[in-house]
Amino acid sequence: MDIIVRLDVVLARRKMRSRELAERIGITEANLSLLKSGKVKGIRFETLAAICAVLECQPGDLLEAVPQAR
Repeated sequence: MDIIVRLDVVLARRKMRSRELAERIGITEANLSLLKSGKVKGIRFETLAAICAVLECQPGDLLEAVPQAR
């Protein structure tokens, strides 16, 4: 299974920029960009909870598991 990060979609729906989210949850824009692009190997639950609180969403709105292409 691959995990697809849908943070950019949720940000667009909330009409919020990455910079604002990064400031509100206390991480750098660079780290948020890595998360949005799916180039991270993990995320702390604390960070995920902060993102969900600010964006008023559930973790399942941000992450999607899809079967791996063969």
